[in-house]
Amino acid sequence: MQIAPLESWLSGLQGPLIIAGPCSAETEEQVAATAAALRKMAGVRIFRAGLWKSRTRPDTFAGVGKAGLDWMRSVRTETGLLSAVEVSNAAQAEDCLRAGVDVLWVGARTTVNPFYVQEVADAVRGTGVAMMVKNPVSPDLDLWIGAVERLEKAGIRKMLAVHRGFSRYEKGIYRNAPYWEIAAEFKRLLPGMPMVCDPSHIAGKREYLQQIAQKALDMDMAGIMIETHLSPDRALSDSAQQITPKDLESLLARLVVRPPASAPARLGGRSEPLPLRLDEIDEALLALLVRRVEAVRQIEAFDGTELARSWRERGKALGLDEKFLDAIFRAIQSSERLS
Repeated sequence: MQIAPLESWLSGLQGPLIIAGPCSAETEEQVAATAAALRKMAGVRIFRAGLWKSRTRPDTFAGVGKAGLDWMRSVRTETGLLSAVEVSNAAQAEDCLRAGVDVLWVGARTTVNPFYVQEVADAVRGTGVAMMVKNPVSPDLDLWIGAVERLEKAGIRKMLAVHRGFSRYEKGIYRNAPYWEIAAEFKRLLPGMPMVCDPSHIAGKREYLQQIAQKALDMDMAGIMIETHLSPDRALSDSAQQITPKDLESLLARLVVRPPASAPARLGGRSEPLPLRLDEIDEALLALLVRRVEAVRQIEAFDGTELARSWRERGKALGLDEKFLDAIFRAIQSSERLS
């Protein structure tokens, strides 16, 4: 796969690439003021803002659309930052190309559908525009790689993969499951493809951004993409996961950037650092325990005797120690009585 090195189209890049800006472009003044604040930060090279928003529910803010393209053009003129806009179909891609948007990105809800990706690929064919490809909402590595391949076959060489987490039924502390091993496997299969992490969409809440951003850098990702809003609590979309430019500056100052050569040693021959995987497993366990407590509450006459026997038999079949299984089951029952 012929993918241009990041440094070949982002000249002078030193350290991690920082992509920042509001989830949604809301007003011309908001876009201009946010970009002006971000321009002063080291590492921020690309200003992102959503113009067309693919919302889960109707009657929610769906973006300003084409009206925001002039605002994004002014960002480049006034600050020198590259502009980045999400596109989900050919018409949006063509509008962005005509407006001179520097970077287009394919969002998670588009990556999941090869028909949509192909439509965008046909629209940008031969243009040489830079593209970012987010992982699909579903944990499907082939869909993610397939989207990259479609754009590469359309002649796109300046490309970034964006790891933004995956949807799942069980609720955890994060909005989207990181599934770091999928990102690690993507990097292994496409070693020449730069990858950045989108902590905002993984976290869903601003208090988790720092730890997720650090994990991404520890996995030797090329940078981070963080949603930044002047007044996050008043944002028209995804208010809980956005931070102010001042808070972004503080977050960036606390990141530890290690030499790339140390990444294999940190991974210890694994596809990812062991603590990252343990965090993810623990989060899934906690989410399942919450579901079990809720299920028990809905049973009027709950008798755990038969469940304990079944639990013990299934656990032993999986190679777990019987005393360990009994201790865990008793602890679960005890906590359910207290809840």
